[in-house]
Amino acid sequence: MHRRRFLRAAPIAAAATVGLTPPANAGAPYRVGAGDVDRLERLHDRLIEDDDQLGGTAAVEQRAAALAQQALALQNKGTASGRVRSRLYALAAHCTDSAMWAAIDGHRLQAATSYLNEAIALAALSADSPTIVRVWGHAGSLYRHLGRPTDALAASEAARNSAVARRDPLYASLTYARLAVDQARTDSPTTVLRALDNAQRSLTRIDPGEPRPSWMRFYDQAELDLLTCAACAAMGRWDEAEARAHSALARLQPGMLRNRAFVTAYIALAQVHQGDAGDAVATARAVDPSLTHGRTAHLLADFTAHLVKTAPTSSHTREWITYRKDVLGA
Repeated sequence: MHRRRFLRAAPIAAAATVGLTPPANAGAPYRVGAGDVDRLERLHDRLIEDDDQLGGTAAVEQRAAALAQQALALQNKGTASGRVRSRLYALAAHCTDSAMWAAIDGHRLQAATSYLNEAIALAALSADSPTIVRVWGHAGSLYRHLGRPTDALAASEAARNSAVARRDPLYASLTYARLAVDQARTDSPTTVLRALDNAQRSLTRIDPGEPRPSWMRFYDQAELDLLTCAACAAMGRWDEAEARAHSALARLQPGMLRNRAFVTAYIALAQVHQGDAGDAVATARAVDPSLTHGRTAHLLADFTAHLVKTAPTSSHTREWITYRKDVLGA
């Protein structure tokens, strides 16, 4: 892991975390308490909210890396109870994972890879099963983008076999759905559909009153619909992919602006694969131009390639190429 990345990013969060890092020349050891961890966790929660709205920008990535450095500084320079140390390791893992996810979402895959081993190591040190699920889940996404489907499947299986996924239906649903996305590239459609069915049934069995970490608030029926859309698209079942994308769009939480752009791009991609060039272009133009970066830009590039291939002389294709150049700058 390139720790210099953390050190370069640390000033970004320094002003927001004044008092959380122990003084270098303090006479007595700094005692880290639960309140210190709580304050850093609240900063991480705000970062996740920004990621939901803005997507994986470099600024979000750097802020997450800086917060991870703050947590590690407390861990390495202060004294703490075993419980607080475990929370600090979990927090450092989450912040490193958030930096990795922002880089994945922004399609900065080399940067994402540099965070991977550190996030896995910190999650293991925390011995916190939900943290381990989050890290392995994003590791699977990174491996998919790197074109390593076997590694992606192994990461999703590691998350699926975690303790929390065996006891909590919400984590069971999430890990089954992510597993299905990877199985869609390696296994039979029957296997994929079985995993998706398990994800749906598990989601109906959750206890809404059960306490869960704030980062899990992203997972709901809309996210399951989006993952189902991704799995169907990977299998070439574009009509089903479009239907599930529409369902996801209708159910998205208001603050999920990045996902709204991403799902809309998926709908456009599904429509063009079904030969609906006119509707597909209209849908693609509905994607918020300010959010056409990273994974969304990658989907729109796939959309453009298929549109040009299947309808090279269409007026809809000319319209999209002009719009893409003049508005999106692509």
